[in-house]
Amino acid sequence: MNRIFLLSITLLLFFGCDNNDGVQMIEIDGSHKVWTKKVGNNPDIKLLLLHGGPGATHEYFKILDQYLPKEGIEYYYYDQFGSYNSDPSNNPSDWTIDRFVEEVETVRKKLGLTPSNFYLLGHSWGGLLAMEYALKYQQNIKGLIISNMMASIPDYNNFASNVLGPQMPPDVLAEIRGFEESKDYGNPRYMELLIPYHYEEHVLRIPADKWPEEVNNAFANINQEMYVAMQGPSEFGASGLLEFWDVKDRLSEIKTPTLVIGASHDTMDPDHMEWMSKEFPNGSYLLCKKGSHMAMWDDPDAYANGIIEFLKKGQ
Repeated sequence: MNRIFLLSITLLLFFGCDNNDGVQMIEIDGSHKVWTKKVGNNPDIKLLLLHGGPGATHEYFKILDQYLPKEGIEYYYYDQFGSYNSDPSNNPSDWTIDRFVEEVETVRKKLGLTPSNFYLLGHSWGGLLAMEYALKYQQNIKGLIISNMMASIPDYNNFASNVLGPQMPPDVLAEIRGFEESKDYGNPRYMELLIPYHYEEHVLRIPADKWPEEVNNAFANINQEMYVAMQGPSEFGASGLLEFWDVKDRLSEIKTPTLVIGASHDTMDPDHMEWMSKEFPNGSYLLCKKGSHMAMWDDPDAYANGIIEFLKKGQ
């Protein structure tokens, strides 16, 4: 009896070591592995978080640790292929929306998430990915949350150029545009201007020297090569592989209950995101009035409580 008990403990320690802290490495196509981490236990609500970037990390979602566990919600952190805790990717042939959609489907299956309990939350690039996933696999989703992401990159670029840009002092905007026209993105002055005049206004409305460690880590650990190739050199509009992405005309195809989250000071047009919520047949809208693109940090109560209400409504 003692021997069996000791053997059981040994096997648990050996095979279950990854699961002691909820971490599971999942194999995707090409024998690559991606990192996930489970928090909580709830058979009816299992929320998978898709981070932004592309190429950022799950770390900036950690603010949700202050809210979701108290509500008994099960949720999964996940670094997409090429992101910090997952296998590296520096091959542009892997940086396609279709490949990422199939990756999410593989992760869903390996985590055992089903149409009866699977909720998908995508923020920024993750919101784009979540929309694309739902357009192909909505039958697998119980609820969808699109956070701080428009349904059209051209419309996002127009908003950046025609609304947000003119809010800057004219000489600052002219200098930023000069760097962009000459593609001198590595010039330190480029980010010196963007941080106070764009990032602290529309990405995270906290002085950059006081940004939370989780946010700084997500930026520090970003796959810069992937980010620049797909998004472009900064959050001030998009100029990479995603530049012409647009699914405005397809939102009505997604019948899954969908919450769209926007913020008054976002890099993304909050009016556009409210419009999106009306295009989804079962859509609703949450406006974080104090928030920006990372509203989970600068309007956390509104952001998290809105998510919780949506998830519990689906039970």
